[in-house]
Amino acid sequence: MNQGIQQIKQRFGIIGDSYALNRAIDIAVQVAPTDLSVLITGESGTGKEVFPQIVHSFSSRKHGPYIAVNCGAIPEGTIDSELFGHEKGSFTGALSDRKGYFEEANGGTIFLDEIGELPLATQVRLLRVLETGEFIRVGSSRMIKTNVRVVAATNVNLEQAIVDGKFREDLYYRLNSIPIKIPPLRERIDDIYLLFRKFANDFALRYRMPPVKLDDSARMLLEKYRWPGNIRQLKNITEQISVIEKNRLLSADDLRKYLPSHAGEHLPAVFASESRGNQSFSSEREILYKVLFDMKRDMTDLKKLVLDMIREGGDWHAKGDNARIIQNLYSSEGEIIKAPAPGAAVSYAVPHNSDAIEDTEEFVEESLSLEDKEKELIEKALEKHGGRRKNAAHELGISERTLYRKIKEYEIKG
Repeated sequence: MNQGIQQIKQRFGIIGDSYALNRAIDIAVQVAPTDLSVLITGESGTGKEVFPQIVHSFSSRKHGPYIAVNCGAIPEGTIDSELFGHEKGSFTGALSDRKGYFEEANGGTIFLDEIGELPLATQVRLLRVLETGEFIRVGSSRMIKTNVRVVAATNVNLEQAIVDGKFREDLYYRLNSIPIKIPPLRERIDDIYLLFRKFANDFALRYRMPPVKLDDSARMLLEKYRWPGNIRQLKNITEQISVIEKNRLLSADDLRKYLPSHAGEHLPAVFASESRGNQSFSSEREILYKVLFDMKRDMTDLKKLVLDMIREGGDWHAKGDNARIIQNLYSSEGEIIKAPAPGAAVSYAVPHNSDAIEDTEEFVEESLSLEDKEKELIEKALEKHGGRRKNAAHELGISERTLYRKIKEYEIKG
């Protein structure tokens, strides 16, 4: 069996000899003759795309078509058409009938990469294909039969996606008939240097230069690094070194310049108990509340600052708009001595006790409802512009259509 695995590695260009990697290859070969669905999981950059090819090559469908589809690269609005096909005239731009990937792959294997990115509506269609082998083209009412083997892959935690309501539980169990887990590079320490040498030799041939080599200290650093981007990251860094470095023997200091630092990767992760959607809404609401409270606190600080300025000068005089502002600030506390005449100076005798200002912060309850605040702003804008909705909409920074809808929604008169 070990000899057979080595031959498979040579055939598909797989480098490494770790137990987890050999086990994954062994499972792929064993499940290949069956028609069971296979779910391949692993981090991004671990080489998941090789294993569907192994399954297809050792199956009875090896002479049939093999189609690989990246579900994350297809827009949500067109993914049904791409996978299941469409009829002429079913939507704008559908100028002719088109076969989908499932119809094209009839008698063969289809590889659905990034299966965790599928929309929920498409997941329902996929589940029907897996269970009955039937599907309907977009814009058609005719049932089409297909005989296709599905191999899926993802770097998403599908069990968590089920909890978050982003992936169907029944589809997960249907796909997960045979799970294959691809180990990350940090769990294949002995394979890291082998992969580096392989990539270094490949780039030396491509760029016609001697291959780069590592001394003992650089090799220890290479194997100690966690490689969050896995094999893809190792390949990219090896190519950078091959092109940039003039010295073909690298020390640990030379290598360290090319390794990004990930200071926070060893810290414990924080998991939220709520679903992601509720968490996002809650975070936005908390941010708005924080902004409102900060504005209220700033207003209180401003009132205290003006109060201190008045105290330092004893009697303090304000004219014009300043008089009106000071009057509005302190009218509720009874601190105004006399009402201002138009254009005249205003004198204020301010008490030395500022408890009134602090009491306002503690006891005055204001509505923090966003709807109430929005309604209040709309009413003020309409009042300011004498009911002219166009000017009020411009003042609020919204379109007239939005303003009309809000007026109707809040039943605002005017």
